Amino acid sequence: QVQLVESKGGLVQPGGSLRLSCAASGSILKINAMGWYRQAPGTQRELVASETSGGATNYTDSVRGRFTISIDNRKNTVYLRMNSLKPEDTAVYYCYADLFSGRDGIYYLNEHWGQGTQVTVSA
Repeated sequence: QVQLVESKGGLVQPGGSLRLSCAASGSILKINAMGWYRQAPGTQRELVASETSGGATNYTDSVRGRFTISIDNRKNTVYLRMNSLKPEDTAVYYCYADLFSGRDGIYYLNEHWGQGTQVTVSA
């Protein structure tokens, strides 16, 4: 059983910063990629940032230069550092991980999701 546990988000003033973390635990053999999606009310879930096990990163245009994703492979944890936050960054943020998990020599590649955490940017 794999679990992804996210840190709490919060209320931040415009221009402020916040760091989210998401730790994966369980019978994990290998993580291929981790990342973050977000969903604001009335909108579709969108990819915010992702990073592969090889270190390749991808950002949606609206956050590039303001957000930084990083992975601590020893801790199976992904971070999202968010700077210069804007009201339009307000959303529920979800982490995900594409990873091999299983036991007894049998492993499967699946996508796992965190529970979501609210980030609100407002004065």
